[in-house]
Amino acid sequence: MGAVRMRPRAFIPAAILGIGCALVFTVSRQRAMPLVRPLTALPTHLAGYRGMDVKINDAELRAAGVSNYLLRVFRRDSAEVFSVYVGYYEQQMQGKTIHSPKNCLPGNGWDFVFTGTSMIDKAQPRITINRSVVANEDQRALVYYWYQGRGRVAANEYAVKWQLLRDAARYGRSEEALVRVVVPLPPGTSGGAELARGDTIATAVARGLIGEVATVLPSWPSA
Repeated sequence: MGAVRMRPRAFIPAAILGIGCALVFTVSRQRAMPLVRPLTALPTHLAGYRGMDVKINDAELRAAGVSNYLLRVFRRDSAEVFSVYVGYYEQQMQGKTIHSPKNCLPGNGWDFVFTGTSMIDKAQPRITINRSVVANEDQRALVYYWYQGRGRVAANEYAVKWQLLRDAARYGRSEEALVRVVVPLPPGTSGGAELARGDTIATAVARGLIGEVATVLPSWPSA
């Protein structure tokens, strides 16, 4: 029998697997990068509201695998207007990686009614972040979130994973923060004035928070 000729395309999956294994091995050797300032140094006043820090229970912290976190709730009188969560990872490895809200919120009973993106005109070019409306029985909330660290702000989870592997391979670093802004909405809200009001608040908070979070993160060679 003659020799079987293999098409180059047939080797692509194996090549991708090999590159992935090499990068994963490199990620396991990357170094921890502590914050340059504590997360509590982030502003206690945002969008005209004052916030108070809230503790997360130990079980949830273990599940999240964060190195540091901040959960700050901003209220008017006794009503929650919005909350800010920042979960920071000094280094990401198996069992200690950023969890996308698309995975963790449904685990806590929240369903995604709408998912998309929003543009924040903090700088040029404008920054794209994630924007979602979620529901839990009769509760509704508007959620803005993004990934920040190693000199960039990103929304796309696939791009974030690729950048993680690339930066770990090149620099031996994988530190990153998940930043989330949640604005509670009246029950049954799906649009209209209440959602527009939530967007106004969330956009103002995100616009101020992106720059503030950058001041507590480690510097990056390309920054």
